[in-house]
Amino acid sequence: MKKPLLYFLASALLAVSACKKDGETEIDTEYPEIDITGVAAFPKQCSQVKRGEKFVFRAGLSDNTTLGSVSVDIHHNFDHHTHSTEVETCGMEAVKTPVLPFLLIQSYPIPLGLGSFEVQQEITVPAEVDPGDYHFMIRLTDKEGWQTIKGLSIKII
Repeated sequence: MKKPLLYFLASALLAVSACKKDGETEIDTEYPEIDITGVAAFPKQCSQVKRGEKFVFRAGLSDNTTLGSVSVDIHHNFDHHTHSTEVETCGMEAVKTPVLPFLLIQSYPIPLGLGSFEVQQEITVPAEVDPGDYHFMIRLTDKEGWQTIKGLSIKII
């Protein structure tokens, strides 16, 4: 096969594959976003929450098309493992063995069809849990299945 014919066929194939048929939609390839920069957002990196009290988890959630679900995972960091997605580091207590650590894995509803949503969920920290270093993991998934994780270090006092 001659080179000019080969280049023509390759170009034609590329042009045909790039065409969008009527009724086709764009494929979503963007990750959703978690915004904790707002004044009311909580917790933020290095925040403190008190045992035996409630706090309100607040964050801005957005996607270029449609949000899917959001969940929170709070677990101890007494062994100093890391999931942090933040640049700022927090002062850590000495490594210790958990006795009664706080563990919360909870999904929260997002109304259907939204591209942005302000999540506000009350979370109660039991009075008897171990104080110390914890992770507050936020997982946001869009309708297409793309997921963003925000890993924050917090302290339960």
